[in-house]
Amino acid sequence: MSQVPSAPRAPRRAFFRRATAALGAVAATPILAQVQSPSTPEAAPLTVPDWSRQPGEPVLWHPYGQPSEHERHVVRRSRGNAPFPGAASSMTPLADLFGIITPTGLVFERHHAGIPQIDPDQHRLVIHGLAKRPRVFTMDDLLRFPSVSRIHFLECSGNTGTEWRTPTSANVQLSHGLLSCCEWTGVPLSVLLDEVGIAPEARWILAEGADGAAMSRSIPVHKAFEDALVVYAQNGERLRPESGYPLRLFLPGFEGNMSIKWLRRLKIGTEPFQTREETSKYTDSLPDGTARQFTFLMEAKSVITRPSPGQVLRQRGFHEISGLAWSGLGRVKRVEVSVDGGRQWREAQLQEPVLNRALTRFSLGWHWDGSPAVLQSRVIDETGYVQPTREQLIAARGLNSLYHYNAIQSWQLSADGSLKNVHA
Repeated sequence: MSQVPSAPRAPRRAFFRRATAALGAVAATPILAQVQSPSTPEAAPLTVPDWSRQPGEPVLWHPYGQPSEHERHVVRRSRGNAPFPGAASSMTPLADLFGIITPTGLVFERHHAGIPQIDPDQHRLVIHGLAKRPRVFTMDDLLRFPSVSRIHFLECSGNTGTEWRTPTSANVQLSHGLLSCCEWTGVPLSVLLDEVGIAPEARWILAEGADGAAMSRSIPVHKAFEDALVVYAQNGERLRPESGYPLRLFLPGFEGNMSIKWLRRLKIGTEPFQTREETSKYTDSLPDGTARQFTFLMEAKSVITRPSPGQVLRQRGFHEISGLAWSGLGRVKRVEVSVDGGRQWREAQLQEPVLNRALTRFSLGWHWDGSPAVLQSRVIDETGYVQPTREQLIAARGLNSLYHYNAIQSWQLSADGSLKNVHA
């Protein structure tokens, strides 16, 4: 039997000589001199910093945990164009996040009449209409039912709506920040409907919130039985007031406006209830003067979060392109990335877990040579739906809509490493 030839020994000896010399140089440096030298990482990487020479903060220094003060820039922001403070939105800082779960304190907000402060002991959920056994539920009643927890994204149908005509958003938070992904815990709506019993002719359910706007939407009965949740917890804790405390509806994959916060009433009927929010609002105007109504599903979409506008590539060489992809139709199947404005595409790696109607993190290794580039991503979901270009979307729907913009997003990278939002 032939033997594998041994590796040359000279390079190994040279390596050990260099390593020994380096260790000797470190040993020759007095430890006291290291401790007393200026605490600048570039000048003395082994210097013991001040925070390592004294006890830290005590346990429970914040009874409810808070981020480091060095992360105080990672906050929700608003475009600042609200007609009044109670009718506004704030946006998730997607470019500063990792993984797929949005921290509870950074989940985007969209309110129409402010945030009601509700006593859970006084809050009630009424289910009536075409119900055989109409019922009023307390929060204690709901907590007694078997619960489920699921991870899903939540997206406002107005997310990226400013991108229809011009690339106005200065960063990914302002362009795509009406998007979050959380673990939602509650009771399947199907369980509550079985509890009250619905009439055979029932086709629609009116969901109404307890806020000052009495936010209301018509929900198809089939969706209620498919995967709708009546939610009281988010990311392992009770809902925050801005997320619907103490109770909200959650409809996976549907536009966020339908997941009614501060849920107080479900009325079962045979027809859509034609509320303000599904007639004058949340409809899609088309070029021929007609409008699409009940466009519930949030179709497949993706965005590169690193690198993105507001960030700077300071060195040439290897960089990881990373972003998020999602689809209201199911799971993400594939994500492709282009660095030349869509002329060539490479398949990105999908990071586990890849969940149904949840954000999926993708990444692609890339060597930047310092030349200008246009970064794009496109997603294909498990149904075969391909994220469209802006031109394809406008050809199908025109430019009169404010909702359901899911075109491929472009970031232009300049030779100086800066990025900006462009239509490419």
